[in-house]
Amino acid sequence: MRLARETRGIALRDISEQTRISMRYLEAIESDDYRRLPGGIFNRSFIRAYAKFIGYDEAQAVDEYARTLRERGEPDEESSTKPYKSMVYTENNRSPVMTLVLALVILTVLSLCVWAGLHFYQRRSAPKTRSGAGQRFAPGRPGANGFNRIPGDYRTEEGEHEFTV
Repeated sequence: MRLARETRGIALRDISEQTRISMRYLEAIESDDYRRLPGGIFNRSFIRAYAKFIGYDEAQAVDEYARTLRERGEPDEESSTKPYKSMVYTENNRSPVMTLVLALVILTVLSLCVWAGLHFYQRRSAPKTRSGAGQRFAPGRPGANGFNRIPGDYRTEEGEHEFTV
C-alpha cells in the first residue's frame, strides 16, 4: 500500500489528518508491523480507511492483512476460536419472585439497622437522671418573693441576700 500511496503522491500526514488515524499507526500498516496497532476491530477499520483514502481496494487490503497474520502465525481477530465472555453479569436465571423476596430481605435488614442506630443514639443522648436524685422542693407556702422556702436554718448576714429555688 505504500507503493500505491507514493505513486499517487499522497503524503502520510494528509492521510492522518483526513482519516484521524495516528501517524504511528499508518507507519505500522505500511511496514506490516501490526503489533503496533491497537488491535481488535480497529486494525481492520484503520486498514480499510487507509486503503479507501489512497484509492486501493479495501477488501484486498483487508485480505492481505489477514494473510500476513496467518503467515506469521498470529491469530486473526475474526477467525479466533476463543469465545468471548463478557465481564458483566448479564444472565438472569433468577425468577422475579425470588428477586422481590431478596429485595425485601435486604430492605428489612437495612431498616432494622437504621432503627437500631436511632434507638442507640437516642439512649446515648437522653439526659441522664438517677432515680431520687432530681431536685426536690420542700412542701410549704411560698415566701414573700413567691418562691417556696426550703425548711432549714438560713441565716444571712447584713448585706447578703437569701435566694431560694
